[in-house]
Amino acid sequence: MVRARSGKTVLRKRARTRKLTKGFRLGRHHLYKQAIITLRRARKYAFRDRRVKKREFRRLWIARISAACRMRGFRYNQLIAGLHLAKIELDRKSLSEIAIHDPDTFTKLVELAKQNQPAGLK
Repeated sequence: MVRARSGKTVLRKRARTRKLTKGFRLGRHHLYKQAIITLRRARKYAFRDRRVKKREFRRLWIARISAACRMRGFRYNQLIAGLHLAKIELDRKSLSEIAIHDPDTFTKLVELAKQNQPAGLK
């Protein structure tokens, strides 16, 4: 009886893996075993960093808003509390974009937040 070999299937699987590792350097792309290990690690980091990216952008937006507030003699937490009480539902991304590209509107938002300060922050 002739032994059945899975040559085409294995080669196709390896070709698919090599296609996924396109752009990896040296043996990490050419050598199958090393390519598998690197691909697993890359996918793990990609999964983790999709969440980290969200955190880092939120930190960036808060830093920008805080800097824009301090230029107007106000603090970030006072701004957020005042906007919340004024029932203005702008997220931090929008606020940072307004602070950068439209400073006059941001100044108006700060004034509105000053008017609607909670009792503990005045």
